[in-house]
Amino acid sequence: MRKNLIVFLSVLAGALQAQVPVDLKSFDKKSGVQASVSDAALHIEWPAGNAETGKVSIDLDKTHALIGSLGIGTKTKQYTIARDLDPAIILTVGKRDLVSQNGWNIFFDKTAYQKYQSYAVKLDKTDVKVSTNGSRTEITINGAKAGPFAGAIQLTLYNGSPLMNVAAVMTTNVDSLAVIYDAGLTSRTSPWEKLLWADTDDFMRNVAITKMDTVEMMAVKYRTIIGQGKEGNLAVFPAPHQYFYPLDNCYNLEHIWYGDNYRNLLPGFGIGIRHDLLGDRRWVPWFNAPPGTQQRYNFFCLLSREKDGKVLENVKAFTHSDKYEPIPGYYTMASHFHQEHIDDVLTRKPLPDMPGFVKAFRNTGVNIVHLAEFHGPGSPRGPEAKRWPELKTMFAECARLSGGNFLLLPGEEPNNFFGGHWMNIFPKPVYWLMSREKDQPFVENHPEYGKVYRIGNKDEMLKLLEIENGLAWTAHARTKGSTGFPDKHKDETFYKSDHFLGAAWKAMPADLSQPKLGKRVLDLMDDMANWGYKKNVLAEADLFRIEPNYELYGHLNINYLQLDEMPRFEDGWQPVLDAMRKGKFFVTTGEVLIPTFKVNNAVVGETAKPDAKGNVEITLDAKWTFPLNRAEVISGDGKEVFHEIINLNDTQAFGQKNYKFTQNMRGRKWLRVELWDVAANGAFTQIIWLE
Repeated sequence: MRKNLIVFLSVLAGALQAQVPVDLKSFDKKSGVQASVSDAALHIEWPAGNAETGKVSIDLDKTHALIGSLGIGTKTKQYTIARDLDPAIILTVGKRDLVSQNGWNIFFDKTAYQKYQSYAVKLDKTDVKVSTNGSRTEITINGAKAGPFAGAIQLTLYNGSPLMNVAAVMTTNVDSLAVIYDAGLTSRTSPWEKLLWADTDDFMRNVAITKMDTVEMMAVKYRTIIGQGKEGNLAVFPAPHQYFYPLDNCYNLEHIWYGDNYRNLLPGFGIGIRHDLLGDRRWVPWFNAPPGTQQRYNFFCLLSREKDGKVLENVKAFTHSDKYEPIPGYYTMASHFHQEHIDDVLTRKPLPDMPGFVKAFRNTGVNIVHLAEFHGPGSPRGPEAKRWPELKTMFAECARLSGGNFLLLPGEEPNNFFGGHWMNIFPKPVYWLMSREKDQPFVENHPEYGKVYRIGNKDEMLKLLEIENGLAWTAHARTKGSTGFPDKHKDETFYKSDHFLGAAWKAMPADLSQPKLGKRVLDLMDDMANWGYKKNVLAEADLFRIEPNYELYGHLNINYLQLDEMPRFEDGWQPVLDAMRKGKFFVTTGEVLIPTFKVNNAVVGETAKPDAKGNVEITLDAKWTFPLNRAEVISGDGKEVFHEIINLNDTQAFGQKNYKFTQNMRGRKWLRVELWDVAANGAFTQIIWLE
């Protein structure tokens, strides 16, 4: 009897020790969410929109899977989508080169070709904390480790939507690390009857789940894999832009996986998202992981009672089906593409009437595409016998492929004369050569090509921009071939000119601890304003080959230009340059839109005057898909930059609102605004200057 009692007490003690404590002190019972602890589990129910309720149960037994059950339903009936799931995240950790170029802003790094090691995130549930953060609920389970990283697993639930974010929030004290990650959900026994996805031709496919000891990896559209259970579906997908670290080529690198024992690191059957460790086989910089920062290795889940992959339509809504939504009074423009289409034409490669890259852009809702041809092939410095026919072919092809609601604009990345790398655009076809011998004229009339220019130095380059009313700007500022620029030439005459637009923005480098993308150029935007120059920042993609089945959207960003109508190629495209020069555009990843931005009713291109106390009223019309995270009002006084953060954690998915913020701008000379959502998608305005 005594022996049995000892065994019983030992089992009881072990059970009590295995159950982890739950902290509900930061949970707001008035948030519309219900939280309770019973039967060794934490139960959370949240309003998921459309009169539905989402439910997640966290198993508090250390020996069990983290997610005991996941479901959705109504007040009268709950449907269980899956049971016994574990967040599954692999960190592949390599070495960042912080010495040879420009520290954490490096792009030309080859982390994938150096020593690295992969670690599955292991969770020893030490404690659980539930916090209310506006309209969202955060469940933090501490005790996560992966190699040199430690932290927590965090689930975030969003009121008004069946959306859930799963993240390994990890920190390291080791310097110079670069990381890439794969993620998903695993189970010791598969909860899925079948899996579904859209192939790269946008056709829905599925596979029935059978016992398998292998893993499949696939190229898909919309970056999503769907697990279907007996009572519902679960879609797993990444943040649409943040998940993709910068590459030269936006190949579709099989970004989903399913199967057993993924990479021999995740026991059990799983579904999820992944990266190819070698990327596009060129420069592969991965993600930054500076010591002491909280990196969020995360993905999203969307719950649904619908079967047969219909939940994909709800996933697609977050990115407007990977298209840029039309806005009255605006046309979308993308810039900086080394497609080298002209080399394909001149080398007589077999090409369809509408090349693949044009189809890809048109399918994505891009109205205006600005090329960067002759970046490798071509003869920008001559000989003239090659250069003039190359330009003629580029102009002819751009004219041929333009039409309807699409305009293909000639352009180059000259990388000559000014220092660093830079882009250019003229409002019409211009014949020019990036070299001039002493006995050659700067400009002359050619019997076949008309007026031709030969440029020998930066002064002549500026003169050409002035004569032909062109624009130039720094490409990938402060990184790659523009490391140190435009800072090094900010005092030069050409840079001060109205024909030097400013710089271009891309999410490069990538740092998952930041709530925004592309901080490098956003900081430059503020510095340029404090230098006293009225410059603008244009979105750029800086991509090479593009085809319709590539992962274009994830690597793309866009400019919404204010235009009354689309210019016709044959009439020239001066209105495009006018909008760029005047700052009549906003930049976005696509999910957050800012069609209206005013300061005391002044718009970009005008000057706003604060009141006697220094206050201004900032007006924004905003539209979004993912719930918003924050607005940021950035201003400067010519020396310092000031950041005013406005928390927007009360927003829900798929919203539209007119915002009015009153801010004190005493002593400030300029301001601009950024908006960012919970997936680090965002938009920013150009600068309005203050009296």
